[in-house]
Amino acid sequence: MWGFFTRDPTKDLVNFEIQEQVQFDPQIQERTIWTLNNCKRKSSSVLPVGTSQPQQNQDSLYSVFSFQFRQGQENLFQSAKNAFKRTKMLRHPSILMFQDGIENDKSIFIVTERVQPLFNYLRESKENDAQRLNEISWGLYQIATALNFINSDCKLVHNNVNMSSVFVNRAGEWKLLGLEYSHGIQDQAPYKHLTTLDCYTSPEKSPLGGLNSNQNVRQHESGADSWALGCLIWEIFNGALPNVNALKNPGQIPQRLVQTYMALINPSPEKRLTPSKFVNLCRQSNGFMNNHFIDTLLFLEEIQIKDTNEKTKFFTELTNKLDDFPSQLCKYKILPQLLQAYEYGNAGSSVLAPLFKLGKLLDENEYKKNIIPVVVKLFSSTDRTTRMRLLSQLHLFVEHLSASIINDQIFPHICLGFNDSNPAIREGTIRSMVLLAPKLNYNNINVELMKHFARLLC
Repeated sequence: MWGFFTRDPTKDLVNFEIQEQVQFDPQIQERTIWTLNNCKRKSSSVLPVGTSQPQQNQDSLYSVFSFQFRQGQENLFQSAKNAFKRTKMLRHPSILMFQDGIENDKSIFIVTERVQPLFNYLRESKENDAQRLNEISWGLYQIATALNFINSDCKLVHNNVNMSSVFVNRAGEWKLLGLEYSHGIQDQAPYKHLTTLDCYTSPEKSPLGGLNSNQNVRQHESGADSWALGCLIWEIFNGALPNVNALKNPGQIPQRLVQTYMALINPSPEKRLTPSKFVNLCRQSNGFMNNHFIDTLLFLEEIQIKDTNEKTKFFTELTNKLDDFPSQLCKYKILPQLLQAYEYGNAGSSVLAPLFKLGKLLDENEYKKNIIPVVVKLFSSTDRTTRMRLLSQLHLFVEHLSASIINDQIFPHICLGFNDSNPAIREGTIRSMVLLAPKLNYNNINVELMKHFARLLC
């Protein structure tokens, strides 16, 4: 009987194996009620109908946010229950999605995709200055659009936006969580029992009073999220916010962002920028979000409705821009979208140059899985432009081609170029043999290739 009352609460999470704890920075840990652990789906777990069993790779890796009830923490437990309810309900690309979970009278577990705290991610980032600013601009775009969804579409107030409520996935995408204090716009905001969160309190909600503390500000209730977005910006560039007075000094916030930042932390809630207006201003000329990186990501999201000329122009210009893009986002977001654009979006051979450049970020197995099938398929194309692009860029990918793929799937198609009426194609075909010869089998190099060379000499 005693074993029942003292059993491990994680046993309730039957489909997942909880792994090591992810440590928040101490200043951030004291501002959240959650413990964060990595976890993975058990191989024997039951998946939704129509879903194949995942291999032990990134597809089976998750995070779990947990709260264990202790005597005297009734209020915090209610906050955790509120977070559980809201997280299950809200669906948005920039809100961390509920995958599974447990709620009982002793514990709360919320399982999501594998993430790490934003503070940890920024601290460990190895990107250069240009890549880092691009990364942050896209991250703020994501959080602001998530807040606009919460405020405008769901008629809710998040009420807890800060460094402890933003997380980053493998692709470098920022995701919002921390919904424990969220409430309806027309409802009374729940009391925050963690005094460490007082530094994020907007003036109209401050118990110490202020210009607006005695006014009826219910109609501008979502202004608290705009204020908190300003606090998040301060923390991204300066570290954990020590107190509300620190907001007056922008510190390391880039000059292009300072004006919109100050408009977010206006003491009057009715004068603050809404998240959507913040994005719109930042996207204007010389704005913090007016850059090639966000332009690229937004174009890829809408690529299905772009015409052929727009796609060709986009892919032709993309290659030279990639050096300033964050590597994680390139590898796990842009590259998959390029592959999808080729497979389903009629992107054509113009996608090859950026595809091969991003392919350098992949290990050998990833390259063979993602890039080689595209190459093999393109070599079967009769389009001269495609063939010429492949021949001119063969040196970029030939080392990843196995001898069997070259001899059985690529060589027969390349040989068609020996008889092409276009001199450039014939010359490119001849030059390609220098790169392919080391992997050609006896028959292809001594019989088939010699036939074509003899015909050219006649």
